[in-house]
Amino acid sequence: MLFQPAIIALILASAVSTLMLASSLPFVVRVLRRWDMASGAETQLEMERRTYLVATLLKLVLVAQGAALVLFVFNADRMASLFTGAMCAVGTLKVDRWGFPALYLHMAVFFLSAFWLVLNHVDNLGWDYPLIRLKYAALLGLAPVVAVAGGVQLAYFLGLRADVITSCCSTLFSGNGITVTSNALAAMPHGVALGLLAAGLAAVAASGAHFLLRGSGGVVHALASAAVLGIGLAAVVSTISVYVYELPHHHCPFCLLKREYGHVGYALYLPLFLGTVCGVGGGIAARTRRHPSLALAAPRAARRLVGVSLACFAAFGVVALWLVLRSHLILFEAAP
Repeated sequence: MLFQPAIIALILASAVSTLMLASSLPFVVRVLRRWDMASGAETQLEMERRTYLVATLLKLVLVAQGAALVLFVFNADRMASLFTGAMCAVGTLKVDRWGFPALYLHMAVFFLSAFWLVLNHVDNLGWDYPLIRLKYAALLGLAPVVAVAGGVQLAYFLGLRADVITSCCSTLFSGNGITVTSNALAAMPHGVALGLLAAGLAAVAASGAHFLLRGSGGVVHALASAAVLGIGLAAVVSTISVYVYELPHHHCPFCLLKREYGHVGYALYLPLFLGTVCGVGGGIAARTRRHPSLALAAPRAARRLVGVSLACFAAFGVVALWLVLRSHLILFEAAP
C-alpha cells in the first residue's frame, strides 16, 4: 500500500513539513528571546533578514498541508475499491484504527495553518512587525500538531491491509449508526437541521455585513463562521446528503465526493472550509488593529477576509439549496 503515488506524496509532504518546522524552532526561540526592533545590533539585523526566509519556507509548508487534506480525502475515496466491504472513503478509513484520527488531525492542521498564515500576513503589514512574537509562539504549538498528524498518518498507511474486511458507510452514517456521533447527526430531524443551517448562514451574513459597514463585530463574525462549520457539516450528514442520494437512510458525507454524484461534495466542503478560514481570519485580523502600525492596514485586511468569507458561505448555501430543490425526494409534505 505504501507504494501508491498519493500515499508516497502524503508521507513526503508530512515528513518535509515536520522537518522544516523542527529546523525552524531554534530560530523561533531566538526571536522570542532576543527580538528588539529598537536595537541596531548586528544580531537583530541578522534576525530581521532571516525572518523573510523562514516566513517564506513556512508559508510553503503550511500551504502544502492544506493541499494534503484534499489529497488525503481524495485518495481514501479512490482506494475504496481495494478493500472488501468499502464503498467510499469511510471504508478505507475504517480499515485501520488510525484512519479517522489521521483525517481529524489533517483537518486540525489545515485550520491552524490557515490561521497562522493570516496572522503572518497581517504582521507583515506593520512596519515594526508587532505580531512577530505572537506568530512565532504559535509555531511552537503548531509544530507538534503537524508532527503528530504525520506520525498518525504514517501509522494508518502502515496498517492498511488488502485482506481486511472493512465496514461500509451505511453502518456508520445511518439512523442506527454504530457510533454516538454519527448516530446523532444522522438522526437529527431534517427540519431542525435545515432551520439551524438557515439561521447560521443568516447570522454569518448579518455579522459580516455589520462588520463591513461599521468596522466592528469581527469577533462575532468569527464565532458565527466557526459555528456554521459545525452546523453545515451536521446538515450535510442529516439532510443534504439524503436529498442527493434520494434515499432516506443514506447519510454518508463521503459518497458525495464520488463521480456518480458529480463530485458535489467538493462544491459543498471547499466553500464551507474556506468561508470558515476567512471568517475566523477576519476576526483575527480585526483584533490586531490596536497596534499603531496596523491601525489602518489590519481593518483593510479584515474587510477583505470577511468579504471572501461571505462569498464562500453564500456559495455553500446556494449549492445546498440547489441540491435540495433539484432532488426528487420529498421529505416535507405540503400543508393541505
